[in-house]
Amino acid sequence: MPLVGTRPSSDFASGPLLDPPAEEPWRLSGVQILQLMYEIDQSGMTSLLPPALHPTIPPTLVVTAWRVPESPAGPFTLVEAKVGCRSGARPRALSVRAFCDSPEAREALAARWGYPLAPADIGFARRYDRCWVRVAEAGALVLEAHLVDPLAISGGDIQYLATLNAARVEREGRVVPRLIQVDPEYQFHGAERGVPELLVFDGDAFGLPGADPYWPVSASYAVADVAMPELRYLVDPAKPPLAAVERI
Repeated sequence: MPLVGTRPSSDFASGPLLDPPAEEPWRLSGVQILQLMYEIDQSGMTSLLPPALHPTIPPTLVVTAWRVPESPAGPFTLVEAKVGCRSGARPRALSVRAFCDSPEAREALAARWGYPLAPADIGFARRYDRCWVRVAEAGALVLEAHLVDPLAISGGDIQYLATLNAARVEREGRVVPRLIQVDPEYQFHGAERGVPELLVFDGDAFGLPGADPYWPVSASYAVADVAMPELRYLVDPAKPPLAAVERI
């Protein structure tokens, strides 16, 4: 039998309320994107996911940081730590709690795409020999991730997983938890790969207690124009995988 998550639905009951306005989706220019992937300990691979999702084998953690120079909500930096998973047969990444350094962007991203964002001080920098991101919540460092010794590659060599954001929606007069599928489109202007170094990772801070990254897999840096999507699918975290997907 395929493995499925065992995490209770109550863990997803405090996400932001999805309330997208009737405006055109955002198009973001010149976004700097840093991504690291690590394998995590198998002992927690089902407890991190709800019953609607399958774990990947091996289980993975994906750290993604966006530095956005301009948006309809102003400039912002967004950092997520996500668990690799599958919704049915499709590869996805679950985000339970993430961080953003702009109050305006937090509000807009939560309402439009269900990003479960908390405030933080975020540092993002790129130098000739590395790129790194640091996240501090209430003065405590919860993440520090580096790409070391970058080498140029084609943007076609990079593939980002669609994210499932833990949020809530209104259904028949009730507010219920749902996972919001967000799959932006990317036009790459430059890309690099390098050695991943995850120096600090606090799983509890990202809503991923027990996620223990121990083996580096990959690291990439890119500059891209990002087209944020119109929402198409939701996932009911409490249902079995083949019955969990809902069309919007």
